[in-house]
Amino acid sequence: MTEKNWRATHTLLAEYDYELKPIERGYANRTLHINLSENTIQTKPVTQEMKDVFTGGRGFGLRLLWDALEDGTKWDDPENALVFANGPLCGTTAYSGMGKTTTVTLSPLTKSVIDSNGGGYFAPYLKFSGFDALAIQGKATEDVVIFIDGDTGKITIEAAPEEALNTYPLAGILTEMYAKDERDKRNVSVVTTGEAANYIRYAGLNLSWYDSRRKEVRIKQCARGGSGRVFRDKKIKGIVVHFSDLSGKSNGPANLALIRKAGKRYNAEVTNLDAKQNDMRSVGTAHLVEIMDQFDLLPTHNFRYGTHPETDGISSPVWRKAFAQENRVDSCWLGCSMACSHAVNDFPLQTGPHAGEKVLVDGPEYENAAGLGANIGVFDSLAVIELNFYCDIYGVDTISFADSVAFAMECYADGVLNKERTGGLDLTWGNAKAALELLHQMARGEGFGVVVGQGVRYMASYFAEEFGGDFAHLKDIGMEVKGMEISEYVTKESLAQQGGFGMALKGAQHDEAWLIFMDQVKKRLPTFEDKAEALHYYPMWRTWFSLHGLCKLPWNDIKPANNAETEDPETVPEHVENYTWVYEGVTGKKVTIDDFIAQSERVYNFQRVFNLRVGFGTREHDYPPYRAMGPVTNEEYESRADRYDNQLQTLAGIETDGLSTTEKVAQLRKFREAQYESLMDAVYQRRGWTPNGIPTLEKLQSLGIDLPEVVEVVEKALA
Repeated sequence: MTEKNWRATHTLLAEYDYELKPIERGYANRTLHINLSENTIQTKPVTQEMKDVFTGGRGFGLRLLWDALEDGTKWDDPENALVFANGPLCGTTAYSGMGKTTTVTLSPLTKSVIDSNGGGYFAPYLKFSGFDALAIQGKATEDVVIFIDGDTGKITIEAAPEEALNTYPLAGILTEMYAKDERDKRNVSVVTTGEAANYIRYAGLNLSWYDSRRKEVRIKQCARGGSGRVFRDKKIKGIVVHFSDLSGKSNGPANLALIRKAGKRYNAEVTNLDAKQNDMRSVGTAHLVEIMDQFDLLPTHNFRYGTHPETDGISSPVWRKAFAQENRVDSCWLGCSMACSHAVNDFPLQTGPHAGEKVLVDGPEYENAAGLGANIGVFDSLAVIELNFYCDIYGVDTISFADSVAFAMECYADGVLNKERTGGLDLTWGNAKAALELLHQMARGEGFGVVVGQGVRYMASYFAEEFGGDFAHLKDIGMEVKGMEISEYVTKESLAQQGGFGMALKGAQHDEAWLIFMDQVKKRLPTFEDKAEALHYYPMWRTWFSLHGLCKLPWNDIKPANNAETEDPETVPEHVENYTWVYEGVTGKKVTIDDFIAQSERVYNFQRVFNLRVGFGTREHDYPPYRAMGPVTNEEYESRADRYDNQLQTLAGIETDGLSTTEKVAQLRKFREAQYESLMDAVYQRRGWTPNGIPTLEKLQSLGIDLPEVVEVVEKALA
């Protein structure tokens, strides 16, 4: 079909005209609300109180979701909202990493509130088109495309029956369809998912931008928690935003010179230091693979081990070579000098519906290389790239997929699964063809792939009930928290990171706290109080990025040359100062880091109460699986026997002579679980929560979030 013919297949269901207004100091001062059951479109003003309490981004998303839900609403009820938000600093082009979208919804994976973030141009273009957030409720009766034209001030809901559902080619089709010409394609951003989102619980979303040098649509993933499943449950095929009048002043800054001052300082560091530090411009986050392997942190065979002799097959030299090309354009938002969004050009696919085609593959990044590689025992970079591509095209979260496949493979190795139960699939470690077939089955909605697509928590119960697996053991080796699969880091030797995953609000995601190096490698958190302070500060600081539409990587992946000489190098104080300049430059308000932390604390505690409202948010939900704490099996223990024997003797005061490995495993478990309980006590106290993990009324009052509806939820939980 030609572009004209694609448009001809659409039927207009609703349209809405709105007044175009300039952005004022980072805010559009409106939110957009669409109900697909009723085909209604409306806008609502953003009040000063909403800005003061919820700031923007994730905060706005949580507030809009709270207002949308009835008590008892489930993820697949029409009332559940899928919210896209930006934030006051989002869209700034004079400083790196300012283009993040945050999505908020009730999750089909965790059944609770989740937030996820991704790059691309969608969030900035949504704001510049006139909206600080977009909330979608209801369910369409047929596949629809939502189009927001920030040039003309028109929004449409269109029935879209013909286009293919998968991100490739759909994102390209929609970009061409709604752009005026080739040059205008860079002014279009699209949200899509893929066919697997019709069937699996951890489907994600893809956010696009147009790479004008490659002449290809590129994507970043907003994947955690199953927002793609909600997207398809509402029968959304795509969301398109178009905005062409972009400039350095589009965000309505109060003092552009101050923003440029921060950007100039940071850009000089990238130019002079990146190649000496993490080489983000050449290899991106995949530079971490061999570093994680070196420190026994690379998840291997479902997190049983942290290193492997074949890691060279998926380490950074492999990715540096795969990403090498001329005229590389690797920033997922304008003005980001880090330029870490790499891709593989002309990759020849071997399997699936696109076998024989040469395609562009966005990534792999570290999580993909580690999860789709070592964690399922695959050390063939070509297989990892193909798995990466099909996860993206089908709308599958790579972290959840990798952990789910690794869990199934361990169950296969243990005899819980066999070929009869997997539909003929040989799920032995390293079988990339079987892993790819699971992906293709997810997209087709058939076979054992659909079971794997329900996630680790579901599989643990299913394998126990249907196949006689030991449920307690399956829980121990099932790498999920709150139903969300764990990011690709082995945490056995970092109590602080165990807490970072276990006590994260939405589930085990590293964007809330990444303390492994500070705790395990650098030994800078020796006491429970030290760990609790880190598990206060860093989740609050990292939350701040999601309130403003920012990427975290420019904060600490390239550091100033003198950073190690500062009083608190882990905080990267010069970059924190940069953000105070950028914030003041956009909003006109002079701030300190304490102001930033206060913004985050308000939203963070509100989200904890929100978890309470939907039936979670207490201590019982904050435990990681035991494999995240220590060795589950004798084999795991014996792989690090000297380390564990020494810990039992020196830390737990237990003499190991004469003990069997089984007895040592039990003793170490008793010690480590007690350590985690003590950590929880310390963290809850530092956060101003009860021993059951509930924010106190005094805490809510001190933060200014003692809103009647919030207090009501807490009082009910405390009763």
